[in-house]
Order: sequence, then structure tokens, then C-alpha cells
Amino acid sequence: MKIAIIGAGNMGGAIARGLAHSNIEVKITVADLDQGKLGELKAECDVVEVSTDSKTIVADADVVLVAVKPWLVEPVLKGILPALDMSRQIILSIAAGVDIATLTNWLGNDDAVVFRAIPNTAISIHQSMTFVSHSATASSQQIADVEAIFNALGKAAVIEERLMGAATSLCSCGIAFAMRYVRAATEGGVELGIYPNDAKQYVLQTLRGAVELLEATGNNPEVEIDKVTTPGGITIKGLNAMEAHGFTNAVIEGLKASK
Repeated sequence: MKIAIIGAGNMGGAIARGLAHSNIEVKITVADLDQGKLGELKAECDVVEVSTDSKTIVADADVVLVAVKPWLVEPVLKGILPALDMSRQIILSIAAGVDIATLTNWLGNDDAVVFRAIPNTAISIHQSMTFVSHSATASSQQIADVEAIFNALGKAAVIEERLMGAATSLCSCGIAFAMRYVRAATEGGVELGIYPNDAKQYVLQTLRGAVELLEATGNNPEVEIDKVTTPGGITIKGLNAMEAHGFTNAVIEGLKASK
């Protein structure tokens, strides 16, 4: 599979790096006007081809992945339009908030096969949770191909486009929310007398254990919480203090605000 990525920024570069070190066979070419970013990418991933000419790299691509800021998607698409062959190519955008109908309109072709994907920054280490939606023109094989790309970079889920906003809040913005918890727990550990770097490592291992425990058992989180909240114990005191300060409500309101 030949994948042309337009944009070597945070997400475009992360996808290129992740694919370059994945177990799927792809030819990756990345275009960007910033030669510095292209140079860094090439130095890290020699198998990735780079160019400053977007039209050149899309001509023979199977998948054209647009990884630019939302306000740049329209001019980028219109700039490469003469080089596209929409009878065989998949057009894939990772721009938040730009829906499939808008992308199709900018392409000027109702038969175009258009996908949207929302990954998170863990894609560079093959640990992204990526959500994918697609136009009605996509075949089952094309859907499987795009899903395979993102499964090689973590986990992918094909969802209805109407759920993209919620999914973005939960997992794309959500990675920042998780980082904020790590920071808060680390600061709490420091206040309790633990050295900062030690506290961070302890928190990370605790979270790693929580994730693997839930995956191994399939349990609802409350089942595992109940196992450590003995009557009158220290865990329930901590949980109740967190709830008194709005822990659950703060998380839910943050997700709703991001959506």
C-alpha cells in the first residue's frame, strides 16, 4: 500500500513514524513546506520518502492522508485536486471538526471515497485509540484497509460519524486529561513526602496495573474498586474526599466541554 501524507507536523509526523516502525508493509511519502520537519523525519525514519511537492506524492498513492490544521484542509485539497484519481484513491483526513460532507464538497466529487480518522498522539508509539468513519461510497475492503492502518498504530474503531465529537473528547483530548491526572497524583505524592520522579513512576505503574487488570478481567471498574474499599478503610476515605471535591463531575464536565 502506498500512503501519501500531507503534513509533517505533530500528527502527520507521528503517523509516518508509527507506520515506518509497524508490522504492515507500506510505502510512505510525506510532503510539507517545512524542510526542517522533513529533514528530522527522514533522519529518524530512512524508509520514509519526503518532498515539498504535495501534488507529486499523491499521484500514485493508494491512500492520501491529509494531516494539516482544519483551516488548511480546503486549500490543500484544492491544490492537489488535479493530481488525484478519485476512482481508485482513498482520501483520509485527520482534521478535527471537518466532516465527510464538507470534504466531499471540497473534492467536488460525490463518488469520492472519503474517510475521517481521529487518532491521539500516542500513535507514534503504536498506542493510539483511533476512531474512523467513512463515506457511503467506501467498500468493505477499503474500510478494512484503513482500519488495518490504524490497528497497526494502536487500536482502531469504526464508528458512525455522529459520534466523532464524543470520541474525540474521550480519547484524543482524553490523553491530555489522563496526563493531567498523572501530574496531579504526582504532585500529591510529593506533598506526602515522595520525591517527584519516584512519585511519577509509581503513578505510571499503578495506572498500567489498573488498565491491565480491567482488560484481563473484563470487569466494570466499580467491581475492582469494591475490592479495595473495605468498611472504614483508607481507600473509601480518599474516594469520598475526591468526590466531595467534584472528581467524577469534573471529568464528565471536561469531556462535555471538549465535545
